[in-house]
Amino acid sequence: MVAIRSVIFNILFYLSLIIQMLVFTPVYFLLPRKKAYFIPKFWARTNLWLMRVICGTTFEIEGLENLPKGSFIFSPKHQSFWDTFAFLPYLDDPIYILKRELLWIPVFGWYVAKQRMIPVNRAAKGKAMTDVMRRTLDEMKVGRQLIIYPEGTRRPPGAEPLYKYGIARLYRDLNMPVVPVVHQAGLFWPRRKSIRNPGVIKARILPAIEPGLETDVFYNMLVKTMEEASDKILLETIDTNPGLPLPQTARERLAVLRPA
Repeated sequence: MVAIRSVIFNILFYLSLIIQMLVFTPVYFLLPRKKAYFIPKFWARTNLWLMRVICGTTFEIEGLENLPKGSFIFSPKHQSFWDTFAFLPYLDDPIYILKRELLWIPVFGWYVAKQRMIPVNRAAKGKAMTDVMRRTLDEMKVGRQLIIYPEGTRRPPGAEPLYKYGIARLYRDLNMPVVPVVHQAGLFWPRRKSIRNPGVIKARILPAIEPGLETDVFYNMLVKTMEEASDKILLETIDTNPGLPLPQTARERLAVLRPA
């Protein structure tokens, strides 16, 4: 039954994306940029609704009161495609730094460009990266929130942490608060798999780390804070969802946290 529901969800997920982009395109490009953001946020809410209705997967986001006003760096764990859209409705005017190739995708790339996302050539260095930082700072000066994944790429639940030092450089150069976010969505929407497991996804927004710390101090604090909170929410998720299939990485971490 889970497999059948997963297939139905995956079909409707992509159909919803295509249909909404086509239907909303005239409205999206006529509206001012920020007002047009309600369309991507509506798409995110649609995905969450589809997961609940078809897969039986709900979610809880704790700590919304920890989101500062205005600009900040939103720093979530990256485990699945779920965390790329699930937080959009809760942020006022989010922005991504993303690979420039995404802008070349017809229609989708136009949507991205409309919201003034920051394209980056991952092979670029020097002046190109300086320009990316300048553009990011310009956007954040008008009150936007930068979504950045501190581990860079998707990591399975329970895996050894692999944080990139780039988050510390952003913290230093942008001089903005960093809001750590943990969850275990990878247990329900595993990376590189089509299965969508039922249950309750728990996400937790932690108190912001204010600007002004030394770069190394901030980096170590972020890793320690996120990993401790991630372990805690892993245990809570397993307890809340008995019978939830666990990947090897999660089973190994659970054995460390709860030795026999």
